[in-house]
Amino acid sequence: MLGLLVSGGVALCVAILATPFLIRFFRRRQIGQHIREDGPASHSTKAGTPTMGGIVLVGAVVFGYAIGHIGTEIRFSRTGYLAIGAVVCFGIIGFFDDLIKVRHQRSLGLNKRWKSAAQVVVALAFAELALRWAHASTALSFTRAQVPGVDLGHVGWVVFAVLVMVGTTNAVNITDGVDGLAAGSGTFCFAVLSIMGYWIFRHFSIYHVHQASAIDLSLVAVALAGACIGFLWWNAAPAKIIMGDTGSLAIGAGLASLCLLLNLDLLLPIIGGLFVMETLSVIAQVVSFRVFHRRIFRMAPIHHHFELGGWPETTVIVRFWILGGLFVALGLGVFYGDFLTVAKFT
Repeated sequence: MLGLLVSGGVALCVAILATPFLIRFFRRRQIGQHIREDGPASHSTKAGTPTMGGIVLVGAVVFGYAIGHIGTEIRFSRTGYLAIGAVVCFGIIGFFDDLIKVRHQRSLGLNKRWKSAAQVVVALAFAELALRWAHASTALSFTRAQVPGVDLGHVGWVVFAVLVMVGTTNAVNITDGVDGLAAGSGTFCFAVLSIMGYWIFRHFSIYHVHQASAIDLSLVAVALAGACIGFLWWNAAPAKIIMGDTGSLAIGAGLASLCLLLNLDLLLPIIGGLFVMETLSVIAQVVSFRVFHRRIFRMAPIHHHFELGGWPETTVIVRFWILGGLFVALGLGVFYGDFLTVAKFT
């Protein structure tokens, strides 16, 4: 338990204390966010805001995770390395995407094909290592590997894991459109995943996840939660710095990898319900426009719809945080309800 507190606390402090230095560094070099011309008019004031703040977020996660092992009984595990590796690698993809945007002063970064290809390659490497090196379960799981208990096999699970990784990272990226929304929502998700990881560690016989893996993944989750909170201190509206794709892709990778390695695959859409809602709004908008030549929303993703409807940005953010918190609470309730059902008959 001490390791979890240390990991989260260190990640939080690093993010809070290091972010101002990054802000000043970027301001001196006039490295700022380029705003889409077709976005809400109110966002024009954000032009020039320092971006790529995800650099600090990723660094805080790695540092917090490492320090959390010092002086504690928690040992580094292969699953922990994999989760951290996914966060770092997707953060690097996002970094190059942000770098191109800044250098060319445009809202488009990496070529879509190259960006998608890089995401698939990293996700594929993660999935293969998860099975061959970390010996992850190939069962499609909800709260336990036995539920629903469908074994996807090696190839099936790899394909599934790649889709989950790429889908989740892009979902978080879509959500990162207003100040603090992705960081705040991510905090909720990682906080509850740290609780679930610790619970699995305490009741490993029910979940059949190795104790060392469960507690180490809980450490990863709490480091991500701490880093998100620390970054949110400066990213809250009006943001002093924007996380960019560096941060949003890293958060998505952390969320996906933790759920896959903790056998919470099918619980992910509930825990990350806000990200799913944002993504579905974009899909619905595109399909409706191409098929019926009509838009469902004023603008997609859906948080822009409410902005254009007259909601102040802070109102949109807080109300979406509430939705995100409710999704996370539902996920935790489902997880604990399943535990009570199993415990009753054991």
